[in-house]
Amino acid sequence: MAESVCKPFIEMEETVMSLLSQAMEDVVMLEKKRVPDGEGGFTTDWAEGVQFKAAISFDSSMEARTAEKQGVTSLYTVTVPINAKLEYHDVLKRIRDGKVFRVTSDGDDKITPQSASFQFAQVTAEEWIPV
Repeated sequence: MAESVCKPFIEMEETVMSLLSQAMEDVVMLEKKRVPDGEGGFTTDWAEGVQFKAAISFDSSMEARTAEKQGVTSLYTVTVPINAKLEYHDVLKRIRDGKVFRVTSDGDDKITPQSASFQFAQVTAEEWIPV
């Protein structure tokens, strides 16, 4: 009896992990660099940093659309492996289309428990244009 109860759970867990892995795509961190402008000041430039995998999903719920009309721009959820720690205001670019996102939550807030068989973290993000 215990075998028949546990087996579907394990299969479901593997399916969830497989779906999450399939949703992951290449992204690259953008690092803020300040470079001298030759006149005693500086300009801000963005350089590509480390590349990793992330699943970025758009929140199109009614609540998100209502919040968007009120000025809230955190309409994306970014799911990353637990070892790809994202922090508030980190900037990343999706390789596929070049779309840039700025993290709007803390990476420590939403992580799977250590006892989970698959580990990931989630942050909220907004579509962003580096300046």
